Amino acid sequence: MGMSSWASCAVLLYLVLFLTPSCPILFLVTALPGNYLTADAPTSWTNSLSAPDSVKFDDGSFARIILVSNFSDDYYRACGCGFICNQTCNSHLFAIFSLSYDDNVNISKSEGPKVVWSAKPDNPVSINATLQLTSEKGLVLKDANESTVWSTNIFSKSVAALNFTDMCNLQLLDDKNATVWQSFDHPTDTLLVGQKLVPGQQLTSQGGLFSLHVTRQGLFAYINSNTPQRYLNYTGNNISYVQFLEDRLFISSYESISYIITIPSSEFFSNRYMRLGADNGHLTVFDTYWSEVHEVFKFRITSCGFPRVCGNYGICTDGQCSCPGPINATRNFQPIEETRPDQGCSLITPLSCAASKTHILLELHKITYFPFTQDPPSIDPDHQHISLDSCKQACLKLCSCKAAFYNSSKRAGNCYLLPQIFSLMAIDQDNTDIKVYIKIQNVSSSDPPGQQTSHKKKKQVIMGSSLGSLLVIFLLIGILALLFWKKENADEAEEYYLDHVPGMPTRYSYDDLQAITENFNKELGRGGFGTVFEGTLPDGTKVAVKHLDGFSQIKKSFLAEVETIGSIHHINLVRLIGFCAEKYHRLLVYEYMSNGSLDRWIFHKNPEILLDWKLRKKIIIEIARGLSYLHEECRQKIVHLDIKPHNILLDENFNAKVSDFGLSKLVDHDQSQVVTNMRGTPGYMAPEWLSSMITEKVDVYSFGVVLLEILCGRRILDRSQPEEEMHLLDLFKKNIVEDRLLDLVDKYSEDMQLHGGEVVNTMRVAAWCLQNDFTRRPSMSMVVKVLEGAVNVESDLDYFFSNQSLPNMRAGVENQEVHIVAASSLFPSILSGPR
Repeated sequence: MGMSSWASCAVLLYLVLFLTPSCPILFLVTALPGNYLTADAPTSWTNSLSAPDSVKFDDGSFARIILVSNFSDDYYRACGCGFICNQTCNSHLFAIFSLSYDDNVNISKSEGPKVVWSAKPDNPVSINATLQLTSEKGLVLKDANESTVWSTNIFSKSVAALNFTDMCNLQLLDDKNATVWQSFDHPTDTLLVGQKLVPGQQLTSQGGLFSLHVTRQGLFAYINSNTPQRYLNYTGNNISYVQFLEDRLFISSYESISYIITIPSSEFFSNRYMRLGADNGHLTVFDTYWSEVHEVFKFRITSCGFPRVCGNYGICTDGQCSCPGPINATRNFQPIEETRPDQGCSLITPLSCAASKTHILLELHKITYFPFTQDPPSIDPDHQHISLDSCKQACLKLCSCKAAFYNSSKRAGNCYLLPQIFSLMAIDQDNTDIKVYIKIQNVSSSDPPGQQTSHKKKKQVIMGSSLGSLLVIFLLIGILALLFWKKENADEAEEYYLDHVPGMPTRYSYDDLQAITENFNKELGRGGFGTVFEGTLPDGTKVAVKHLDGFSQIKKSFLAEVETIGSIHHINLVRLIGFCAEKYHRLLVYEYMSNGSLDRWIFHKNPEILLDWKLRKKIIIEIARGLSYLHEECRQKIVHLDIKPHNILLDENFNAKVSDFGLSKLVDHDQSQVVTNMRGTPGYMAPEWLSSMITEKVDVYSFGVVLLEILCGRRILDRSQPEEEMHLLDLFKKNIVEDRLLDLVDKYSEDMQLHGGEVVNTMRVAAWCLQNDFTRRPSMSMVVKVLEGAVNVESDLDYFFSNQSLPNMRAGVENQEVHIVAASSLFPSILSGPR
């Protein structure tokens, strides 16, 4: 039935019902034929302002409507799906949007559409873009130049139809009407009635400043600064999903203890949308006509508790905004707009890293900060249990630090260093537990009379400075030209090298990897040399793409990684699928490991995510097998040089795989030792690094440290422990002597305690690997045999473990390569320069 025919029927029924008072108007929508429209694959639509189903609204916006879905219980309201542009129409989105109808059941042009979901909000398309519905890939959005902007990535199932439900949910169906993809599973900034968020999903405000995350532990809202700062949390226990149900936000738990946030109803119309605000971070409920009904966070957050209520540096006092006042008659802050105090404040003298020696910390009294109104935020382990003075000095030494917050509650002594400051909150009296310090530039006073330089001397200084500047400029030009020439030659050499390494993995272009990662949209984590993003290959295979950051160092890391594992394959080594070396871009494509790195599973104190003994033992053996392969079974011996829990990845079945070969070293099998630059992570580095003469036994030592961490469930250096228990190796030695190794078994895991005898026996393997004399450490193949029960641990072990202080190193630094000059004389036969 066409649009005009069912519209006529609707108008006729409307007149009948309008003249019959006993019939409630709510039933008008029953005259509209069907609650959704569908389209069969294959089909395509072009974004055109002149298409028959394009509508221009009175506010200047356009919509090229593909599907229309009528609500079943609201008066003259519907959702549309298609291309939409704002008033200027300089960019377009493929989106789902709300529509209203006039008395003639035609789309009302007086009320512009409001977007509730879009396919790629940060990457709009142009006129003549196309949306294709295919059976192989589902929906594919292409710009006018035929470049793919977005797709539903349906590769493993066949798509038969596109379906638009009465809940404004866009679905892809197979030939049995089963849903293979739906927009409800990919929320943007808005929830519709009935829509769920499951752990791992989030709402992200338009522009990306705010986000609302659902995890197993609850519902959390963040402002996404350089370091995301949390401004709200609803903690729960083993959360399964969060759902918007018109009159409540329902937080369901696997533990049968659910939580309900009640939402009042609109006076005349039903609640329909829940949106995370782009400017303020509010989670606001709107009714059918987009009138604000309720602020969901209002009972948890005061008006001053939102991060942007008074802009950066602004102080909120009972909803009123102001700037930090003068200190000692010196005014350091000014409003960004005098008439708009809620726009925030700026420093009168901006901070300069070049003048960091004149940075000072300004203490603010009777002030707190929004993260401290919730549960205490997470903290860098390096900043736990330190003094107030150490906290202040840490901020002054770090140019990116804009403020320091020191929390001494419960004698914790925790220091929070923030790279960005949002709104502050005034309180009635000083909080003795929390100290607030804002970094400012100390402006020195002018020279006193009698100290001014004479005019003649000034002229001489100016002339001398000018000549000196010219010489420096010419020198810099020469240096830059030389560096450019060297870089060109180095790039050519690298290209030749990459083209001639045997067994190389797939080479991708940078554009390919942008598409695979949806423009590097989903970050999985950060390491010492780069950031890792989730991606999906055209065949549907999930991958992890590491984008290397830096200059000369990334070239070393990149070549080391490609050369090392580009052509080797082992079940316990992460597979390198491909790489990109294009201009200054260096990227590596690995198989995707869904359970992340080992450190997140063994250092948690939450018993719900602790690994049991069976899994830990499996992981230990698999790490050992991977290292044994590298040391003994490859064409060239490969020394990893950075074995630590962060570099052990776990797949969906908790199979362990060694990763991150950016510091590795290739060694011929006939070489007993090599000399190389110091490289690795403090705490995991063997004592022989002090001489720079290393063998594969440095990996055996690192494995011993990791083995001990897995069994004890704590880091090798844990500053949260009492001073005498901070260093695990010292504690290990002490407990061996006192025959109390059972005390070291992970006390947070009941299963580990139950298998204490086996765990203690495995600790003796760690002791063997940690021998100071590297010749007394076992090979990794021997370690595998011991762990599998085929061989016993050597009995005559030295328990004087030490990880000596290494030059230029500090505990806790990740992936830091350190260069030293060895004092010992080195024989040319064993020299091998650093890669």
